[in-house]
Amino acid sequence: MLLALQSLVDPMALTATAACLLAALGFALGMDLRWGEPAAAWHPVVWMGHYLNACGQRLKRRPPAMAFLGGGLAWCVGAAAVGLLAAWLQSLIVGWLQRSGWHQLSWSGWLMLTALVLLLAVLLKPMLAWRMLRDEVQAVEAALQTSLAAGHERLSWLVSRDVGQLSESEVRESAIESLAENLNDSVVAPVFWFVLLGLPGAAVYRFANTADAMWGYRGEWEWAGKWAARADDVLSWVPARLTAALIWLVAGEFRLAGLRREAAQTPSPNSGWPMAAMALALGVCLRKPAVYVLNKAGRAPQAVDTVLAVSIASKVVFALIPCALPATFLIALGMA
Repeated sequence: MLLALQSLVDPMALTATAACLLAALGFALGMDLRWGEPAAAWHPVVWMGHYLNACGQRLKRRPPAMAFLGGGLAWCVGAAAVGLLAAWLQSLIVGWLQRSGWHQLSWSGWLMLTALVLLLAVLLKPMLAWRMLRDEVQAVEAALQTSLAAGHERLSWLVSRDVGQLSESEVRESAIESLAENLNDSVVAPVFWFVLLGLPGAAVYRFANTADAMWGYRGEWEWAGKWAARADDVLSWVPARLTAALIWLVAGEFRLAGLRREAAQTPSPNSGWPMAAMALALGVCLRKPAVYVLNKAGRAPQAVDTVLAVSIASKVVFALIPCALPATFLIALGMA
């Protein structure tokens, strides 16, 4: 991984490797904020979706046992392919860095270092989707200012369930819930696995989350998606709680003691944590009819709450860089 650029036996080496990792992460987040998503033809997550759709079309016609086994096999093959490709690309970058001569303080070496860190950032960027998430949530609120029907239409781009009967308040609740849940799925969790395992970690997580989004619901792909759903639960367990902690850190408007109780209201072992944290931070009640109620004592969200939710989420994104700094050093020390 990137942390193995050179021997990690002295403070200078630790500083250099941590700086490379953090620089790539910072550039990737900057690219996301500036340009958003790459074109679909070049987007790795779109390619993952094509693979999962092709497998799913075959699996949904199978009996439950065959669909379950086939889904598990397809998930493992896809995750292995994604992880190995990312590891190969990263190994090329590491090899080029080791031969660049950057540690000899030459201008050519430092230029090569900068170029290769940028290349790693370009490869990492598609695993992050903060700008798209922010823009979609803001678009729902803007549509609500036009009409409830427009709000329904725009929300349907963001969530998979039927939204046609939702009230204005419920549309806003759904948008804020999606913001909180996908803050973990699209930003915090990929960054978490990148810091731990480099580019392969972020890529495999993104594949797992995409598989869960496509297969992990009741319906035609239910049995094929059981493996995908459990894998996503495992990989998102720590990041979801980290996302909730970061919301608390930047908002600071609620007691942590109530967070566990509220998070347990949702059937998902993970999504309840960032959603409950956001509900408590805003002081609003977030509901999914007949499924859960978060912060029942809270008020109905207003337009200003969507703006505040986006602001809190933005602060979480910016907090990831300083939070990643000690982690990179701890991991480097462990590998020394």
